[in-house]
Amino acid sequence: MKIVDLRRDTITLPTTAMVDTAFKATLGDSVYGEDPNQVQLEKLAAEILGKEASIFVPSGTMGNLVALLSHTNRGDELICEENAHIRLSETGGGAMVGGLMFRGIEDHSGVPDVSAIESAIRADDIHYPPTSLICTEITHYRYGGIIPPLEKIAAIYTFAQKKGIPVHCDGARIFNAAVALNKEVSELTYYSDSVMVSLSKGLGAPVGSILVGQHDFIEKAKKYRKMLGGGMRQTGWLAACGIVALQKENIQLLYEDHQNAIRLAQGIARLPGVKIDFNQVQTNFILVDITQTSISGKLFLEKLKEKGILVTLAKPTLIRMVTSRVVNEQDIEYTVETISNLL
Repeated sequence: MKIVDLRRDTITLPTTAMVDTAFKATLGDSVYGEDPNQVQLEKLAAEILGKEASIFVPSGTMGNLVALLSHTNRGDELICEENAHIRLSETGGGAMVGGLMFRGIEDHSGVPDVSAIESAIRADDIHYPPTSLICTEITHYRYGGIIPPLEKIAAIYTFAQKKGIPVHCDGARIFNAAVALNKEVSELTYYSDSVMVSLSKGLGAPVGSILVGQHDFIEKAKKYRKMLGGGMRQTGWLAACGIVALQKENIQLLYEDHQNAIRLAQGIARLPGVKIDFNQVQTNFILVDITQTSISGKLFLEKLKEKGILVTLAKPTLIRMVTSRVVNEQDIEYTVETISNLL
């Protein structure tokens, strides 16, 4: 059966160039700083993302947790958007491992207003935990891969600097945002003290993420990476894939994922009872509201799966679809035709 996997972009497979490069890579012990490809990857990532230094970590979840631990102390509180991935989808690591409290502020633009953040900052009072970190997310996962308004991101950073509070960006898909806006990614990372970027989503590397920041922050982060089990020793093959993932020609392939998302959204939006907010179709995510159809979300998923189409139920009648390099125009046409027949 033909399979069209629209559940996530983490299914993106390594390119031929990655595979060819990986198994020719020289290996060394990365914990001792002796794996040449990891050294090269970390230097390249820092340059591209506009920071002084970086570390390679096994996953984005670990990268975010390392950042939280490096910026804060146990018992501190951080501020983030209410539905941030770092708060809802990373198994409570900040609380469990770091002893941190999360203060969420809901804002469907993907980032709170500065006034809301200012109101949320704790007073210097023995009854309250100190506010020691502000977190942003670009693109915002729960709201359909949207790009939060950059003017709000910039305003938060300016405010945070005045207050002496660092800003960490969960930039798992920040390259999607840069491609969609036709900007250099460093223009987006400028407004954060640290940024985590995933290499294993749309960029196609098999494993790994990058955490960037200033030298002293990264030196501290190395200790937490080791504590959490991120000292991977001979990382050369994985790091070699990461180097290819960060090449301009590979990053630009994300543009086609975005175009396929628009094609898919346009095709589905014509169908009876379907609602899609095209203001949210900004990168490679689509949120499909089927409330006004005669079919439940659960049955919708089951019927599509029978035809080899895999999607995610975000809410009882809200379907999330994510395009990636493994989904082509023919897959889009097949999906639209199948959903049309179903409805």
